[in-house]
Amino acid sequence: MQQILILGAGKSASILIETLLQDAFEHNWFIHVADVQIETAEKKIAGHARGAAYGIDLENEDQLDKLILAADAVISMLPPPLHIRAAKKCLQHKKHFLNASYLGPDMQALDEEVKAAGLSFLVEMGLDPGIDHMSAMEMIHGILDQGGNIFMFRSHCGGLVSPESDDNPWHYKISWNPRNIILAGKDGAHYLADGEICHVPYAQLFDPGRTVHVPGYGDWAWYPNRDSLPYIKKYELEGVSDFVRTTLRHSDFARGWKKIIELDLTNDRDKTDTNGISINSYFRPYLKEFANWDEILKEQFRFLDLTRDELINKGEAAPADVLQSVLEKKLALSENDKDMIIMLHEIGYTLESGDDIWSADEEMAGGRSRVGGKLCFRKASLVVQGEDSVHTAMAKTVGLPLAIAVKNILNGKISRKGVFIPVYPDVYEIVLSDLAKKGIVFTITE
Repeated sequence: MQQILILGAGKSASILIETLLQDAFEHNWFIHVADVQIETAEKKIAGHARGAAYGIDLENEDQLDKLILAADAVISMLPPPLHIRAAKKCLQHKKHFLNASYLGPDMQALDEEVKAAGLSFLVEMGLDPGIDHMSAMEMIHGILDQGGNIFMFRSHCGGLVSPESDDNPWHYKISWNPRNIILAGKDGAHYLADGEICHVPYAQLFDPGRTVHVPGYGDWAWYPNRDSLPYIKKYELEGVSDFVRTTLRHSDFARGWKKIIELDLTNDRDKTDTNGISINSYFRPYLKEFANWDEILKEQFRFLDLTRDELINKGEAAPADVLQSVLEKKLALSENDKDMIIMLHEIGYTLESGDDIWSADEEMAGGRSRVGGKLCFRKASLVVQGEDSVHTAMAKTVGLPLAIAVKNILNGKISRKGVFIPVYPDVYEIVLSDLAKKGIVFTITE
């Protein structure tokens, strides 16, 4: 019987755990779930005969060793800084490793040792990063196989609120790690536009006027993700003039979050004692100019109810910590709320032909109104809606790629070794095929 260990049982792990348990008898698996709160792990296992729950102290090296030693593959759903500790244990004990977080230099440094050990360390295997890579590479390789010359690539993805549950002026509810939402974009972003590298500082990142149209779902504001530039090489697109990976939000959210940044409410460094301090007194200095704000901003901040007398009582806390505690309550998914995932890829390319043509889409063409050969644009869109506050679209699109990948690593269909992300046909063809069977399918338009 093959043993699969999942470290972390938070919101994004729900569908992953549920799927692996559903398939456990068919594939002769036993699923071990460990979390710092054993009650959370027990709730996800729900008494399944092929599952076991554990409480784990992440500082307890012996406990972590024991759990990993008993596994054939380990999936880390821990906070990103903790992945490397689990990965090094997996290398030490010769176990496969997967996660859904970005590949960092410390993980990449393990590549040669992982290859020598004959192991698969598959990372960036969730939604974004994950499904975005696989679907983009399928499109890119398809266009290149046609003889296309790609000059523009844009990839947008957002974890949003489904229209029927959109009932607040932020047009947003939290469906994944709230800390990541609070600190998103702190380092600014880098991407390529018109052949030039663009550097966007944090203060300018959330621009409500920077939008993209999603067929059937209207216009959405986008902000560039971190550093898009390394993915140019990973996507085999050296020579493109436009390349960006972005996050989608409602334009009103971008407007409100820009104000939050201006107020320095995402400051996670400067801590003060919040015991005995009310929300009203804490936020009052930040709201001195409230009367001069426009009505959208006023409505958004009134919704957060920052004038109430409830005590914070979080001990030493930075503004980001206090803001997070407020948003976790005010922007929470209620039991019957539904979230929504939107992903959109836009690719501009040319195909050799005997005639020059005029571009039908000047904005997408980035100034290419006339080119040699046929000018083409291809879009691929994906929309997934959640069922409720547990079976969310976010949990589904993060969890299913990991569940499919670990199955195919254990059965030998994914045999690539080393530390890698899913940009290779021998990985993405298998996973995308299985995702399609689960209803995760892109709509392609030319």
